[in-house]
Amino acid sequence: MSLLRELFQGELPRLVMFDLDGTLVDSVPDLAAAIDKTLRDLGRPAAGVVQVRNWVGNGARVLVRRALAGGLAHEHIDEALTEQALELFMQHYADNHVLTEVYPGVRPVLNWLREQQVEMAVVTNKPERFVAPLLDEKGLGGYFRWIVGGDTLPQQKPDPAALLHVLQLARVDAAHALFVGDSRNDVLAARAASVPCVALSYGYNHGRPIAEENPAYVLDCLSGLLHAAEPALLPGLAG
Repeated sequence: MSLLRELFQGELPRLVMFDLDGTLVDSVPDLAAAIDKTLRDLGRPAAGVVQVRNWVGNGARVLVRRALAGGLAHEHIDEALTEQALELFMQHYADNHVLTEVYPGVRPVLNWLREQQVEMAVVTNKPERFVAPLLDEKGLGGYFRWIVGGDTLPQQKPDPAALLHVLQLARVDAAHALFVGDSRNDVLAARAASVPCVALSYGYNHGRPIAEENPAYVLDCLSGLLHAAEPALLPGLAG
């Protein structure tokens, strides 16, 4: 029995919601390029891909503030400077996705879910205006019925509002839905929405192993959803 069916007592979920950055696509190279251009515009040194990889996951505003701070803690960053830098970042990042790549295993899983008539959605903290163009550019746009960005609702993950919103649109109970993500925010949002969560080990979690957040399962590749569950992936044993 596949892991996906095992999660739902031999059945398939009616809805699968996915995070975007660090789950479906590796967007850090393009995000880092936009951040570095922003910092240079402000007369500051570039941050680079390695640092930016540890800063993403909480939306564009927090990413920009972390870049200005040069680290995860950004409480001391001025709001006026944040607004200036955020506007520059949005300009640099718009239509600039050439370095973003779809992770291995993503397309086969999306194809399989579509063949099984499982509804799909993207729930991300990325600003909504960037999501559909990015998905279309990478050939993923046709899979998802619903898209919720970081500014679609007043709340962002780890608040469960976006997941609950999609559940309501899909008319699906939380017990018949799955969320797939890569970060602490994803696991917390799913838990608060009472939705099972499968987490991917390769994503963006500020340098911490995602297994520490105790999702239902941890996978090294999304295609693991379609394979039999391995003992190392069982809850409480993921490492």
